[in-house]
This record gives sequence, C-alpha cells and structure tokens, in this order.
Amino acid sequence: MAKVKITLTRSLIGRPETQRATVRSLGLRKLNSSVEREMNDALKGQIHKVEHLVKVENI
Repeated sequence: MAKVKITLTRSLIGRPETQRATVRSLGLRKLNSSVEREMNDALKGQIHKVEHLVKVENI
C-alpha cells in the first residue's frame, strides 16, 4: 500500500472526545505535527472521521 503523510492543521479545542481520541491514535499531538503511515482500511476510516482537522499527502 502507499505511504501517506498526515498533518494536524486544526485545533482540537471544543471537539468531541471521539475525534480527540482518533487524532491521538493517529499519533498526532500538537498543531502542525506530522506522521507517516502505511495506508490501510483502518487508517482510511480514521482519516475520514477527522478529515476536517487534518491534511493528508501521498508520499
């Protein structure tokens, strides 16, 4: 599968706990932090849940 770079672009202040937990499980802590992950079905679902908070780029 392809690798993707996920960057947290919006703040978690005022967001539901489920969205906060999803962002944490992606490995993102602070604003503008990034992680590189292998794309799979579980990751697609997590990204879909918080797509308004993150930016995803193919590597």
